Amino acid sequence: MTTTDTRTEAQAAQKLPISPLLALTTAAFMAILTEALPAGVLPEMAASLSVSEAAAGQTLTVYAIATGVSAFPVMAATAAWPRRRLLLAAALTFAVANLVTAVSDSYALTMVLRLAAGVAAAVVWAELVAYARRLAPPHLQGRAIALTMAGVPLALSLGIPLGTLLGDLLGWRLTFGLVAAVSVLLAVWIRASVPEFPGRRAGRREPILAALRLPGVVPVLFTVAAYVLAHNILYTYIATFLHDKGMGALREEVLLVFGIASAASIVVTGALVDRRLRLLTILSAVLFLVAAAVLTVLADEPGPLFLAVVLWGLGWGGVPTLLQTAVNDAGGDRGQALLVTTWNSSMAAGGAAGGLMLSLLGASSFPWGVLALMAPVAAVVLSARAHGFPAKRPGLER
Repeated sequence: MTTTDTRTEAQAAQKLPISPLLALTTAAFMAILTEALPAGVLPEMAASLSVSEAAAGQTLTVYAIATGVSAFPVMAATAAWPRRRLLLAAALTFAVANLVTAVSDSYALTMVLRLAAGVAAAVVWAELVAYARRLAPPHLQGRAIALTMAGVPLALSLGIPLGTLLGDLLGWRLTFGLVAAVSVLLAVWIRASVPEFPGRRAGRREPILAALRLPGVVPVLFTVAAYVLAHNILYTYIATFLHDKGMGALREEVLLVFGIASAASIVVTGALVDRRLRLLTILSAVLFLVAAAVLTVLADEPGPLFLAVVLWGLGWGGVPTLLQTAVNDAGGDRGQALLVTTWNSSMAAGGAAGGLMLSLLGASSFPWGVLALMAPVAAVVLSARAHGFPAKRPGLER
């Protein structure tokens, strides 16, 4: 081997492996898209399945419950399995679940497949961060994780609005069919691009719940729980809320504006998170609080409605990156495992709580619920200066 060849290999080893990382990003994107797509087509889906919109909203709830509840047991049961095989199984499960959803007239069957897809999502979340670290050179691991996890906010900010638009143009069933096809393509991409890694060797591991004793973990997980719960109460039933305010005709525009604002937040957060984690998290909570306040009284006017949606999107877009970074700083891999369960359990609770609020109090109660949850979030973030959301992240004190 020549000196030039050696130098070329060394340079390649110092770069990010873009194709496999983008495959992981797409896996995160598809996990969130599969979970949240019903929110954009809820009225049409409910009508086709002959159930109420509150019942249709539980298609998100059962998915999130399955992900949250199965995270720990799935990680334990599959610890020794080859890792790429797990990702392939997850992608193919997304394909089957979305395809069955596209053709099923049975609410019960749809819920069973949604549960299976939620378990597949638990596999994805258990593998993404560890895979990104193993694929990247040490000095680029942070960037690799950020790239991989970008699929989460991109799915929420752009994938769901696009799915809603396609639902209007093609029908909600064909939209789910297209998502199934993309899931098959993802499986092919993973097989061709992502390297196989062996499973973990058996041995003594620190209990995951022991991470709760680490300074900063509890404040971050509380923020995750309350923020995600507040977001999902409103987001799951956004079509119903807009209809209640006489703004139903603007659903696609609202979701598009939300997506654009969230995408802008993703860019800003990615550029500043290493040095401004605390400030960005405070701003995120404040923006969502202001948006909810506007929605409580002015959601029936287009101008204030779109202003609130912009503020909401700017606040939400960077949240997955901010809270992922904070929990890894505080609790490492065990903190990440707790985040998966907390995040998805809160998504499930958001769908369930929103359905209950809709049935008992009406759609106008959603922004009030957001205010009640986000006020303590802001208080916790402000108070967790020493641990959880410090002014300077560990390792970046200089």
